[in-house]
Amino acid sequence: MVRKDFEIEDDIEVLDMDEQGDDEASTASDTVSPDEFFAKHAFRVVYQTNNFLLPQLRDLVSKGEVLNLRPEYQRRLRWSNIQKSRLIESLLLNIPIPPVFLYENDGARYEVMDGQQRLNAIKEFQEGEFYLTGLEVLSPLNGLRYSKAPPRIKRALDRASVSAIVLLLESDSERSPDNKFSITDVRRFVFDRLNTGGTKLNAQEIRNAIYPGEFNKLVVDLARGHVFTEIFGIPPYTESEPSDYYENPNRQKNTLYASMGDCQLVLRYFALRDEENIRGSMKAMLDRAMASRVQITEEVAGELGEEFNQVLNAAVEIFGPKPFLLPADDKGRRRISSALYDASMVAVYRQIDHLPELLAHNKNIKKRLAREFASGDKDGVLTGQGNTAKTVKERISLLEKIIKEGAGLI
Repeated sequence: MVRKDFEIEDDIEVLDMDEQGDDEASTASDTVSPDEFFAKHAFRVVYQTNNFLLPQLRDLVSKGEVLNLRPEYQRRLRWSNIQKSRLIESLLLNIPIPPVFLYENDGARYEVMDGQQRLNAIKEFQEGEFYLTGLEVLSPLNGLRYSKAPPRIKRALDRASVSAIVLLLESDSERSPDNKFSITDVRRFVFDRLNTGGTKLNAQEIRNAIYPGEFNKLVVDLARGHVFTEIFGIPPYTESEPSDYYENPNRQKNTLYASMGDCQLVLRYFALRDEENIRGSMKAMLDRAMASRVQITEEVAGELGEEFNQVLNAAVEIFGPKPFLLPADDKGRRRISSALYDASMVAVYRQIDHLPELLAHNKNIKKRLAREFASGDKDGVLTGQGNTAKTVKERISLLEKIIKEGAGLI
């Protein structure tokens, strides 16, 4: 749960920015015929359909050499044992279940686009990680583990199959030379259309699903950092095995972790540190920040990680162990503000060359910030009430001014 000494304000999916100066508008006009536009811009999704027997799926998932579930990079809310059990019941009864969707990546491996929970449930039951519970039709099987299942039941599961639709890399070659869509765009379009039923994934979960790579890994790794989790009240990562991170029940109860709001906070820094990217909606800023770094190398990702941690540690040294807190409200509560986090982090980044001066005068900087809050913040710049891209720039500039004045740099 969140820390008791402050509350996380509910703006993590973030400011409702206007669309001024946003992504390039469509160049299609009324003078272009639908047929001509389709001929120049359409693409064909190339896919194949496979049926996998459950033992085959178990081997593919367990070995991880061909099929990668990447659980940490998608939804963090796991199915309950009842949900898993009912899937197994459906397979035993030969009730059709929805197909899983995979996509082929550059490494000749397949990533799960949709169906992660189903595949996990099948693997976990066959490996004895839970027993059946909550069954309605096959209620006498409640309490049964796979290892104790009678031969008839095991044979029934071995004969059961799951259909898989695989989006192939050839989709990239099927694009018209005139269109601007990449294979990542194709995946995003397909994923967005799959993501219409059930529990809809939020924007950050979708980004983590469609933008694999070193930067994606970096964002998740930075969200695990001790300083970061301490600031935002996320249970620390003390597990010895990374695969155990995903199972931590206390962390799953944390709102930021469960919604991938922690990863979004990390991404916000990289989206706003580049001033030319501060345009349009916050969602568009975050999407661009992710898409533009999808091809970076492990070395570059390492450099970005060192930068982020340097800035975050500097913010703690300047503003104290609980930076980004708004002043107490009428009830004495203090909320941690993502808007203040954004501005403070980017302002510190811009002045990182003057870090010795900032640390030497951190008390003056905190006093200067307190005076700004005491003045009433009538325009809502510091508190995040302003909700335009222009206000985001103003907020960052104001924090930078506060830091420089407090440190005697101006």
